Amino acid sequence: MIVSIMQPYFFPYIGYFQLVTASDVFVFHDDVQYVKGGWINRNRIFKDGKAVWITYPVMNAPHNLPINKRFYVDDPVTRLRLLRRIEAAYRSAQQFPKVFPLVREIISFGEPSVALFNSYLIRRIATHLGIPTIFLSSSELLKNNSLRGVDRVIEICHRLGATRYINPIGGRKLYRHECFFREGIELAFLKPDVLNAELSPPTRLSPLSIIDSLVREDHQKVNDALKHYRLES
Repeated sequence: MIVSIMQPYFFPYIGYFQLVTASDVFVFHDDVQYVKGGWINRNRIFKDGKAVWITYPVMNAPHNLPINKRFYVDDPVTRLRLLRRIEAAYRSAQQFPKVFPLVREIISFGEPSVALFNSYLIRRIATHLGIPTIFLSSSELLKNNSLRGVDRVIEICHRLGATRYINPIGGRKLYRHECFFREGIELAFLKPDVLNAELSPPTRLSPLSIIDSLVREDHQKVNDALKHYRLES
């Protein structure tokens, strides 16, 4: 069984969904510390010739609270402002009339929990793309919650019966093959190869939100792009 574990990001880029596609089970790592200024509550879209941020504000709380204990500033004005920013950037894009209703549905979900909202968002887009991967949340798994780092990842893998663990390519600095090998788990790193997917600029040149890919390309081309990655040791 192939397992991947990632924090639930806000409209993540296509490489995140490639990782989902490559996995039998994808675990939302929702009971780890929320990091301000990361990808949990914001991402980038393309507007007026440059990448700009879209952000869903998170309520103030103690900095050490995990993701599943944090909440969005969830009110109609905030959601409308976010939708208008996306619409202003992409209203002339080829697939906008088909994709914007999906984006509006997601943003209107009305769940203030950061973990629950983001996991719903990712599940909903995965369904739209026809990805059959099973999703779980780490907070729902029986495990030793005192473990940290690679020990925590291996613990989750064991709980799920994983034979292979896939991490984004940036994880090479964090994980060593021998740590997984001695636990009977193969370690691989996913490197997106979006350039070869022939997506239109600027999607193929910059890790923008999945929204950018969906509104610029037809459904089949985005599905094809999900398969354009390399697994490296």
